[in-house]
Amino acid sequence: MANAAEQMARNLNFATFAKAKDLQARILFTLGILVLYRLGTFIPIPGLDPSQYAALFESQSSGILGSMNMFAGGAVERMGVFALNVMPYITASIIIQMMTSVSPSLEKLKKEGEAGRKQINQYTRYLTLGFALVQAFAIAGGLVAVRLEGISSWFFILTGVVTLTGGTMLLMWMGEQITARGIGNGISLIIFAGIIAEMPRAIFNLVAQARTTSVDIGFILAIVVMVIALVVFIVFIERSQRRLIIHYPKRQQAQGFAQGQKSFLPLKINTSGVIPAIFATALLMLPLTAVGFLGGNAADTEATGMTGVLGWLATNFAPGSWTYIVTYAVLVAFFAFFYTSIMFNPQETADNLRKYGGFIPGIRPGSNTAAYIDYVLTRLTTIGALYLVFICILPELLRRYFPQIPFYIGGTSLLIVVSVTMDTVTQIQSHLIAHQYEGMIKKSKLGGKKK
Repeated sequence: MANAAEQMARNLNFATFAKAKDLQARILFTLGILVLYRLGTFIPIPGLDPSQYAALFESQSSGILGSMNMFAGGAVERMGVFALNVMPYITASIIIQMMTSVSPSLEKLKKEGEAGRKQINQYTRYLTLGFALVQAFAIAGGLVAVRLEGISSWFFILTGVVTLTGGTMLLMWMGEQITARGIGNGISLIIFAGIIAEMPRAIFNLVAQARTTSVDIGFILAIVVMVIALVVFIVFIERSQRRLIIHYPKRQQAQGFAQGQKSFLPLKINTSGVIPAIFATALLMLPLTAVGFLGGNAADTEATGMTGVLGWLATNFAPGSWTYIVTYAVLVAFFAFFYTSIMFNPQETADNLRKYGGFIPGIRPGSNTAAYIDYVLTRLTTIGALYLVFICILPELLRRYFPQIPFYIGGTSLLIVVSVTMDTVTQIQSHLIAHQYEGMIKKSKLGGKKK
């Protein structure tokens, strides 16, 4: 039998949405921020020669620049002020979260509640600024050869660093504003908007290739079926969960004993969500960004003296290579387990159950309950990690064996789009349910006053 919240969720309709003025304001605010983000992707950095840069991007669009362009919503192709996107922020978040697990001072801050969280966020912002400066300097230095005539190299690098770094910090602030005053997770929605903006062009190019080249129409239909099947599969896994039955004993009250209750502890198969895919992509982009702009192919590295590490990275970590695919899969699996361990603490959950008298049937409270929850969670995370690895490496395999397919139609982009959509819709439903509860409370108060 459905509980009260589920019944209210089923009764949601457009009339309920029309009455939720606060939710409408949040959605409009989110859409306004995303529109500003899209406008920023079309504003190029100052001093760049568009024709020369277009040739440079075309020569490397099938590699790391293409991957960066997908997440940046086409800003890399135009070298807009938001070309770095939020990747420096994501990289900084990875490092701060890892340090939180090993640093006693950061772990203490994490346990201090809202004040500690604000301090950790401040550290993340400082580290984001550092990563943005380094990456912006590498990109601006690599673009000196395609600057406009009459502009000195040092002035071009200075303006490029300031523009790209400022764009990243502005995007980070916009994402935080969406999270606080809008609807959904701001950083995820910015990446979502970039992918959605590029998908129509990818589909158009695929259809155009089918008309002008020897690509079979049956092959195109097979891709469409594969995309639909992936969407269904992602939705099924993201909504799947293991429910651990929780019993609460009878409690003594003023009128006697209250009847014992039965609830459940939901454990999702993919507790980490889309974070492992974004984290792994951000880490792989960090070194390859420098390679792409500082002469990442074998000929350039020999000519510029950048053999060794850069040459090895350019040769072995090109997108679509087996080294890149294996490393990507390992990083995704690692972050699936790592982020799950941060998001869900079995010992803390077991302590909270014991505090309120809850227990899992057949399992003793305390350490035994924590061990059992950890056992179930580890098995679920293993399934979730395999699912994420399959979804994330699928576009890389398609890129390797079917280069005519736009790789951003693959699993990683679909995973982000579907997951962010589901999370945003869930938050909208939560706001509508809260609005219904507030209406019921106001009516009951008014009825009490009349009586």
